[in-house]
Order: sequence, then C-alpha cells, then structure tokens
Amino acid sequence: GAGPGDPELITLKAVRLLEQAEVVVYDRLVNPALLQHCRPDCAQIYVGKRKHCHSMPQARICELLVMLGRQGKRVVRLKGGDPFIFGRGGEEIDTLAAEGIPFQVVPGITAAAGCASYAGIPLTHRDYAQSVVFVTGHMQDGSMNLNWRALAQPRQTIVFYMGLVGVDVLCRELTAHGLPPATPAALIQQGTTPQQRVLTGTLDTLPAIVRQGGVKAPTLIIIGEVVTLRDRLKWFEPTA
Repeated sequence: GAGPGDPELITLKAVRLLEQAEVVVYDRLVNPALLQHCRPDCAQIYVGKRKHCHSMPQARICELLVMLGRQGKRVVRLKGGDPFIFGRGGEEIDTLAAEGIPFQVVPGITAAAGCASYAGIPLTHRDYAQSVVFVTGHMQDGSMNLNWRALAQPRQTIVFYMGLVGVDVLCRELTAHGLPPATPAALIQQGTTPQQRVLTGTLDTLPAIVRQGGVKAPTLIIIGEVVTLRDRLKWFEPTA
C-alpha cells in the first residue's frame, strides 16, 4: 500500500521493500516520488487504470505477476491507498496463491483515513458517529446496486470511493431512503496532496456544488454529521 497521495504516508516496511525490489508494478494513483526509493536497475512497469482507459486489463496484471514470480524476481506490486480496500489486492494474491508463488502483504493508509484526516473530518466521534462504512460509488449502467436502507442510518459516517460520477445518484438515494436532505456532505479532491480541495454542503446541495466546482478524480465523498467538524478541525490548507 502506497497511501493516499502524500509520499510520506507510506510505511517504513514498504519503503524497505521498494529499495530491495527488482521489479515494481505500480498503479495510477501512486505518487511518482515513491519510485525514487527504487534502486537504479529496478524495472518499473506502469499498469494504471482510469475511467474507460486501462493500460493493462486486470487479468493481464495477474498474469504478469505470476510470470515475474516464476522468474524468481523480487517484485513489489505498489497500489494507492491500501491493497485490500477497493484495491483488488485480494484478487491478485488469490492468483499468486493458486500458482504457488510466495507473497506478503504490506498494508497502507487507505484514502478514507488519510483524506478525512487531512480534511479535518474525523470518521468517528462519540457525539456524532458510532460507526463508519466504506462503499464503492462505482456506477454500472447508470445505477449503483447498494443496500441504501442499511447505509441511510443515523449516527453513521458513509465514505464513498469512486463516487464522483454518481454523486447525484448517491445523494438522491440516501435522501429517498431516510437521511435528511440537510445531512452534511463533503467531497475531497486529491486528498493529502498540495492540490487538495474540500467542497462541503449537504445531500441536497453537494451535486450542484460539485458541478460548479469543476471537480476531477480522484475524489472521496464523506456523508454524515462529522463533516460539520471540519470548520473547527481543519489544519491542512495547501497553498499550491
């Protein structure tokens, strides 16, 4: 796990393994500064994905990892955030396990934790939220097949990964299933980096705010009363 963007939000173990790697297979959201930890003869293979543009299909990535493993290479598969939270890490090591290739997993700071912290929004707070849920906001055929009734619970924080395209849908569905339209909501763009932007509103107003703000991925959306704490707790105000 490479963390959410700030190159210092990576574990010491991950840095040590990057320094030892013969091959690094890395994703789009990995901060390029992290590749400076690689030794000069390390092969660097980009396999990043963005909407409707995959440099390499997921099945081919798995095949690549197997091939490199069979060659006896010391490989680092570097993923943004944490590999086991919407990172397809489980799929990839399942393939390696089936092929008898040894591996280890180094966790990273996931976007929800990192971006919320840099935005001054605690994901839990005993006065506001006793639970937090991470949800993929990825759209399929213009809809999100989610358990909206379970998500629309009071005193709960909802974090949507990849929710930019579906912001209208998720705000509408949460309202339709019981959350008040005035429920606080925030969108964080390029969190933890000098380009971080935080837009705040409510379920009723956030879609229009996002449209007017010219927002681009990567983003994270946080829904819940904890968003109101940002005005008091924000500490990271990038100047870039």
